[in-house]
Amino acid sequence: MLLKGKHAVVTGAGKGIGAAIVDSLAKEGARVTLMGRTLAPLQEKASQLPQAQAIALDVTQSDCVTAAFNQAKEVFGPIDIMINNAGQAHTSPVHKMDDEHWLQMMAVNLNGVFYCCRESLKQMRESGEGRIINIASTAALKGYGYVAAYCAAKHGVLGLTRSLALETATKGITVNAVCPGYTDTELVRDSIKNIVEKTGRSEKEALAELTQSNPQGRLVQPEEVASAVMWLCSPGASAVTGQAIAVAGGEVM
Repeated sequence: MLLKGKHAVVTGAGKGIGAAIVDSLAKEGARVTLMGRTLAPLQEKASQLPQAQAIALDVTQSDCVTAAFNQAKEVFGPIDIMINNAGQAHTSPVHKMDDEHWLQMMAVNLNGVFYCCRESLKQMRESGEGRIINIASTAALKGYGYVAAYCAAKHGVLGLTRSLALETATKGITVNAVCPGYTDTELVRDSIKNIVEKTGRSEKEALAELTQSNPQGRLVQPEEVASAVMWLCSPGASAVTGQAIAVAGGEVM
């Protein structure tokens, strides 16, 4: 029970990587606030955990983030652990990309992380300790074709992570990024469906295209990402800050 008594907030907590992180946090004794756009699946997940609450949140709206974090604090106290997991990935070649696509990718994947970091830091600085982990993707470490806006936003998350790590280095707070490769989640299943629809390839061929960049030749499992996050939350990782940890089977070295 390494995190007994700690209050952890997870965005995008209803499924995939977020849900796996929630399970791991709860197993280690943390009180968990699940945040996401759709309340029903968050409530269902929270009902299965010993100490959990669900709060609907659109991370792209600054005022909504402030209100949600105040609400979370009222129930479980100041935030000790912040997991920024909410994200979206839309595809488009740059020459066909409209403003709405670009702005949406920035709003969800970068602005939302900034808003949540800002609100959690207000509480962590008062208590003199904290952990912030941004789920940034290997798209923060390299480029991928047809997801330029997503990659740009995730590169921005890594820059934000490193800057915050320096700002908080003497405050008892660490700020790190976990960068999963293609992970077995609904987001990747949507990507496979998109490849099938646009190219006429089979699902097996589409999956092979995504996994060929992973030297292990497979999709990462959400629980593997959660394990990296849990280590960063642990007391033993107190000297680790400003880092980008790739969980991608050796894709990025």
